[in-house]
Amino acid sequence: MSEELFVSSENGVMVFEMNRPEARNAMNKSMAEAISVALDKFEADDEARVAVLTGAGGTFCSGMDLKGFLRGETPFVKDRGFGALTQYTPTKPIIAAVEGYALAGGFELMISCDLVVAAEDAQFGIPEVKRSLVAAAGGVIKLPEQISPRLAMELALTGDFISAARAYEIGLINEVVPSGQAVAGAKKLAGRIAGNGPLAVAASKKILRESSAWEKDKIWGLQDDITKSVFSSQDAIEGATAFAEKRSPVWKGK
Repeated sequence: MSEELFVSSENGVMVFEMNRPEARNAMNKSMAEAISVALDKFEADDEARVAVLTGAGGTFCSGMDLKGFLRGETPFVKDRGFGALTQYTPTKPIIAAVEGYALAGGFELMISCDLVVAAEDAQFGIPEVKRSLVAAAGGVIKLPEQISPRLAMELALTGDFISAARAYEIGLINEVVPSGQAVAGAKKLAGRIAGNGPLAVAASKKILRESSAWEKDKIWGLQDDITKSVFSSQDAIEGATAFAEKRSPVWKGK
């Protein structure tokens, strides 16, 4: 798609590889815009069921490109936030595959994904306070929703890094794999998702993402609004039929 973002697709899984290894994949304006275009392509492609976001050269993303910042660039996309993802989520699942560092804005990109697979030697953190800055691209907003608020407070106020083992222990990531195997692990997880009904996957993601903000007396009605079209879909009939016939279902997304 561009020199700064490689995009590939296989077996329903689309991979976005941030490609600025000389800068530890620090996010600049052009890479953010390339991610935005890739996300649109992902959403529009009926064959693409899951996306994987990763970085080239053994690093996920080290945050904002400070050289670009000094030139007056900001790596934000209108209505989508840092890296085109911190204020936006596609309807389909996206998995972060983390090698090396996921720091500052890179960490915020990671926690904006739905699932995370990380190498055993990966490091995570929001060190902005060490430079008298704030993790304002979603770190201090999203982190308390994903882990214990007290642990989120510790990470935000100390700026300290944590290991993959610690990140897994506190529920921040889904799986730890050997170094160099993050993309392979993410693809394996993506394959487990891609084999399921795409309408049901999208509806489940939407409810999981949004229901915590719903008023308690409206949750069932709001859930019904999302799920009723899934239960009446051709794919729902196909799922039941395939089960009865002891075969794999053939999804049409309808």
